[in-house]
Amino acid sequence: MTYEFTDRLKALPPYLFKELDRIRDEVRARGVDIIDLGVGDPDRPTPPHIIEALNKAAKDPKNHQYPVYTGMNAFRETVADWYKRRHGVDLVAEAEVCSLIGSKEGLAQFPLAFINPGDVSLVPEPSYPVYRSGTLFAGGTSHFMPLLAKNAFLPDLSAIDEAILAKAKIIYVNYPNNPTGASATREFYAELVAFAKKWNLIVVSDAAYSEVTWLDQPHPSILETPGAKDVAIEFHSLSKTYNMTGWRLGWAAGNSVLIKGLGLVKSNVDSGVFQAVQLAGMAALEGPQDCVAAMGQLYKERRQVLIEGLNKAGIEVLKTDYTFYVWASVPKGLKSADFASKLMNEVGVVTTPGNGFGPSGEGYIRLALVQEVPRLKEAADRLAKLKF
Repeated sequence: MTYEFTDRLKALPPYLFKELDRIRDEVRARGVDIIDLGVGDPDRPTPPHIIEALNKAAKDPKNHQYPVYTGMNAFRETVADWYKRRHGVDLVAEAEVCSLIGSKEGLAQFPLAFINPGDVSLVPEPSYPVYRSGTLFAGGTSHFMPLLAKNAFLPDLSAIDEAILAKAKIIYVNYPNNPTGASATREFYAELVAFAKKWNLIVVSDAAYSEVTWLDQPHPSILETPGAKDVAIEFHSLSKTYNMTGWRLGWAAGNSVLIKGLGLVKSNVDSGVFQAVQLAGMAALEGPQDCVAAMGQLYKERRQVLIEGLNKAGIEVLKTDYTFYVWASVPKGLKSADFASKLMNEVGVVTTPGNGFGPSGEGYIRLALVQEVPRLKEAADRLAKLKF
């Protein structure tokens, strides 16, 4: 038998991180001591009080049946309380919050509710690949908005052609940003909300990294912006904040119609989040937050260690106070993929070429701070021996 993939699957580029894993394994097989700074998966375990909450909840037979598609009322109330404490935002939990099997799942499924064939999504690049793939699976097309250093890695809304805007349904933003680590201001969010109202756009804000910082004040949520709930939905995740990437728990919050549409899709394609995991998520959001602050300080230390090595090698780095990524410039005369390959083959340090996130990522590499300090010092020493 011969089987052929659909056109939509053929249109997908190779998934970036899967390809990185393949190349890394090939180099390791040659006996190279690999220090993997490629994929952004936290290396520290989930805090004990969250694990204890899961253990207790998993033993309760009430949690062994199908969950509610859009989440337990108690979990959604906890999310609403978190927004009130953290951002001063009022949410109606049963109408404006939806639980997710990780924010990636929600981001991928959301276009199915609002994108028809021929519709356009405005997608930043470089960016997380799921914005493009979710649009593609819904039958839409992506118009890419370059994120450039001269604009502080914010999209230039004035540069989007009106003919494109007439077909556009969704505009994606992601701050703190993956891969650059850039942040957004309240002024930008106010401009974006006004822009969305003018052009009848849905704003999808991916805020998965908002808590990964060493600053005392939180990164602003778009939902703090007056009028944001008229046009916006924000996707959030416990993965990076509490080292829970494997647990698959997140949420969407914002405009009630947008939440309803997402919920209708979810009710047809998944069965919701295991209730024991939701109860553990409640323990994370309601419990002590010193674990989050400690991880922020650790990422700050790790970042400084790695930057010292990069600077000694003559490699410039974007200054940021958010995410656990380092966005570094590629030396002149080299391409991103060639430079990433050089680092992997010559010093055994795995990085992600910036162009893997989109054309505007050419000229950069991304390094994830997901190794302990001694290992990062070793990576820094190796990098420092290279001169560009």
